[in-house]
Amino acid sequence: MAPRDRILELRKLLDGANYAYYVDADPMMPDSQYDELLRELVQLEEANPEFFDPTSPTQRVGGEPISAFESVPHRIPMQSIDNTYTISDLQSWYERMCELLNEPPVCMCDPKIDGVAISLRYQEGVLIQAVTRGDGERGDDVTEQVKCIRSVPLRLRGEQLPKVLEVRGEIFMPNASFDKINEQRLAEGDQLFANARNATAGTLKSLDPKTVSERNLAFLCHGRGEVIWKDEPLQWHEFVEAVKKLGVPVSDQLVLCQDSQQITTAVQTFEKQKNDLGFGIDGMVVRIDSFKSQTKLGSTAKSPRWCIAFKYPAEQGKTLLKKVDWQVGKNGTLTPRATMDPIFLAGTTVQHATLHNIDEIHRKDIRVGDIVLVEKAGEIIPQVVSAVESERDGSQQEISPPVNCPVCEGPVEKEGPKLYCMSPECPAQFREKVKWFAGRDQMNIDGLGDKVVDQLVDAGLVHHFADLYTLTSEDLLPLEGFAKKSALALVAAIEESKTRGLARVLSAVGFRLVGRATARTIAKVYPNLKTLQQATVEDFVALHDFGEITAETLHKAIHSSRGEELFNKLSEVGVVLSQKENATTDPEFANKTMVITGSLEHWERKALTEELERRGAKVTGSVSKMTDVVIAGEKAGSKLQKAQDLGIEVWDEAQLASLLSL
Repeated sequence: MAPRDRILELRKLLDGANYAYYVDADPMMPDSQYDELLRELVQLEEANPEFFDPTSPTQRVGGEPISAFESVPHRIPMQSIDNTYTISDLQSWYERMCELLNEPPVCMCDPKIDGVAISLRYQEGVLIQAVTRGDGERGDDVTEQVKCIRSVPLRLRGEQLPKVLEVRGEIFMPNASFDKINEQRLAEGDQLFANARNATAGTLKSLDPKTVSERNLAFLCHGRGEVIWKDEPLQWHEFVEAVKKLGVPVSDQLVLCQDSQQITTAVQTFEKQKNDLGFGIDGMVVRIDSFKSQTKLGSTAKSPRWCIAFKYPAEQGKTLLKKVDWQVGKNGTLTPRATMDPIFLAGTTVQHATLHNIDEIHRKDIRVGDIVLVEKAGEIIPQVVSAVESERDGSQQEISPPVNCPVCEGPVEKEGPKLYCMSPECPAQFREKVKWFAGRDQMNIDGLGDKVVDQLVDAGLVHHFADLYTLTSEDLLPLEGFAKKSALALVAAIEESKTRGLARVLSAVGFRLVGRATARTIAKVYPNLKTLQQATVEDFVALHDFGEITAETLHKAIHSSRGEELFNKLSEVGVVLSQKENATTDPEFANKTMVITGSLEHWERKALTEELERRGAKVTGSVSKMTDVVIAGEKAGSKLQKAQDLGIEVWDEAQLASLLSL
């Protein structure tokens, strides 16, 4: 057999073996035979370099060490998933989804792997990039490392491949591999890895790809990023089946659930099975199955609303519940906090724990004076699990919800399981709002920490965000901890924050459902207060990752009396309520509202959007009578039809290229 033919035969055979092992979970050959065939292929490719292929199984062996990792942006942010630790909270989440969608949604449950989140990008079926989550906006390019993981396909299978497919998932280390590595490190006198997740992270961040090749990491898909795909699936379970056929490993523990009871059963059943999987599992993810419903629900700055992770119990201990205080948050939420005798759990001493809400307190029948069972959910957040009823002596006191706010004595109302202070003048709410306003991710006022905010509010110096900008060094000097130098520094930092721009202000003022990412999206399309106030609910719905709920809430907040007063006062003290305009404008594009639809041959959608916005256009996601131009690629569907029905100008790629002078 000619070398070329044997090389192609071996590549096909080894790729098939990987698929059988990692996707079908049905090995077609022993590891020893796989290694023998791989060695043969390596020798043949070295002797015949003209047949080099970057997707060959030999590329998993690992190349030369790299000097550093490059930080790259995610085209679609990699958000984290909110956690819950009780069945009742999980059921409450499902009930909220029912209310928001006006119907009981079908959900998919799958194991939450305790590993390192990764995004794999395929173009025309070939793996071109692997990026860690990082901060959600940017991550490290670890492509060369990930290529060394056998379960990651270097080339997708099949004929009808997506133009672009970003699969998100988890890279993890099987328990057997973890035990083996620590045995080796012990024998060599090296420090042991604390757990498999740490070992995975350390391995993936090794500058030498060969280290990854040696440590038997694995990958499972659990999400998606950017997708350009003919006949893209409409539900998550369909997407899973589709990518599995392409050769992408997915969990075989997926459960489709029709209602809350089925979700509860799936979670409870899997808890009994999770220790038999051979790798670390710390919970189960529950997600809305319909992509349309996911889009409607949208996301917060950190997490999608359409999924939640149920975390299984961690280390527990017993201690005395001494008292319960009610803390008031920036939106008026009253949260019960337990004070207990100190107890050592999961590496730290715990004295305080959340009790969540009054319904949870009553459900668990927790009383002051109880011996309670405490745990760290996710090994991080202390919470009271239950009372130890067998140790009650009759002296315990039932916990009653407050009738009045513990801070301002204003009226308290119950909404679902939560209690709210209804006084808009509550100093506790305002105090928390100012702390948020000054935070690093909002106005980033250096030196204005929680303690200083408390001092300013207590001294009556700040009653509104705008009051911060009228402070003088003389106002600060009487406060504890301030000297002339530190007072001048804080005043200067506050003054500097005036120029942060509209996106920061929108994130800082505490509008419900508007976080960092949402605020940036808004300010990019509506770069000043005037254009923002003119936007309709429909305009907001058209923005990337905006659901109807977020759009309606934002529109109401902007046009409320509080919103108008807020912006007026900030403007009066010189806070900039605009974003820097695009430096380049083009009369063909400036001030035009545009929609992109269909498959584009010469552009990636994100890159084209950025170019159009750079030239002064506003790019939205839906066609309306306010749309000026629709850019239609191949197989444009309902958006093109709607544009034609409304008489909106339509450009094809040739027209677009001509106008862009390309």
